[in-house]
Amino acid sequence: MTIAMTTALVRLTAYGLALAVSITLTACSTDDSGRRAEPTSSGTSSPAPDPTAGDRTTPPDAAAQTPAKETMQIDITISGQRFTATLDDSAAAQDLLAQLPVTVDMVDHGGVEKTGPLPEPLSLEGQPEGADPDVGDLGYYAPGNDLVLYYGDQSYFPGIIVLGRLEGDAAARIAALDGAVTATVEAR
Repeated sequence: MTIAMTTALVRLTAYGLALAVSITLTACSTDDSGRRAEPTSSGTSSPAPDPTAGDRTTPPDAAAQTPAKETMQIDITISGQRFTATLDDSAAAQDLLAQLPVTVDMVDHGGVEKTGPLPEPLSLEGQPEGADPDVGDLGYYAPGNDLVLYYGDQSYFPGIIVLGRLEGDAAARIAALDGAVTATVEAR
């Protein structure tokens, strides 16, 4: 063997040994808590998850620290009858709340809903193109800027936004109101 070959073999062995030591140290290293560190795709080490530690991103009592969301409710008064509706958490519902109190002159539309124009349009942010409201839903018809009380079966239609839900027997009581009505809508 020549001196050049011997030198190359020594260097190759040294590089191999250095690589083996590096891999071993990475695989066996620990973080500050004594947990084994896992290599990342970049070759650096990061702490391995501790299966007994649970989710460390959320304090154990986070649910107790987070205030409960207040239920957004409104009262709708028509011909001396009061109806309560619970609003969904949406930009459109927030816009409706910002306009209250409001009086809305409503007409009967198609034997399934009472509709009347709001003073200002509601936000359509985050809303689908349309909806298929259920009997008892409180809605908004964007093209007409109308507040809608659904007391009958309305099928899917573009421009319908469901704002929330009328409580109890409100849909049946609204269905019993013939013709045009005036609704006073207030925050609860």
